[in-house]
Amino acid sequence: MKLYMVSLGPGDFELVTIKALKALKNSNVICVPTKSPDQSFKKSLTYKIVKNLMKEFEFEREIIPLYAPMHFKTQDWQRQVDILMHNLHECKSVSFVTLGDSAIYSSVYYLLDLIKKQYKEVHDKSEVIPGITSFSHASAKSKKPLCLGDSSLSIIPLLDKEVPSTTIYMRPKIGLDTKDIPQNGDMYTFENLNFSEEKIYPHKKEVVEKYMTLFIDFVE
Repeated sequence: MKLYMVSLGPGDFELVTIKALKALKNSNVICVPTKSPDQSFKKSLTYKIVKNLMKEFEFEREIIPLYAPMHFKTQDWQRQVDILMHNLHECKSVSFVTLGDSAIYSSVYYLLDLIKKQYKEVHDKSEVIPGITSFSHASAKSKKPLCLGDSSLSIIPLLDKEVPSTTIYMRPKIGLDTKDIPQNGDMYTFENLNFSEEKIYPHKKEVVEKYMTLFIDFVE
């Protein structure tokens, strides 16, 4: 059984990645969230993207609606997990789709947290497929960089309260001692992502050994 959590990008089906398209074509069922209580897709941009992909690339898959109200309640996520797992057992390969990128304010990780607790084997074999973010798309549209040279990038939710913040540390020098890099949550070290020498460490390495090293301090 295989569960794909597929990011569809910022609204244009031509911005869906090849990896995401392959996952959809490898799935027997595609689960599409909808905010409509009648489970219709009348106002669903996500559904429109999936249908456009099917038409453009000449494939058909059954689409299952997942009612996803913006309540942020566990019972809502649980209901979606139950539908996902039912279809996974029936159809063996299922995609759940989300707009934008799964890492940025997406329901994907609410669902995966529940799946990890209840169906660990499914969680461990699942695949999360990233996508283009709305702000990277906006940068391209305006021909303005989000960060360049020695500048940095901040993503700030417009809320009237203090919130935890995940931090990404990039562009370290080889030989850098990382003891002065602050850590507030779960720090991961990523080396040579997508290359043959790729290494992922669930901790902060003491010394930077590769130019293409990325640290992420995941804070919930």
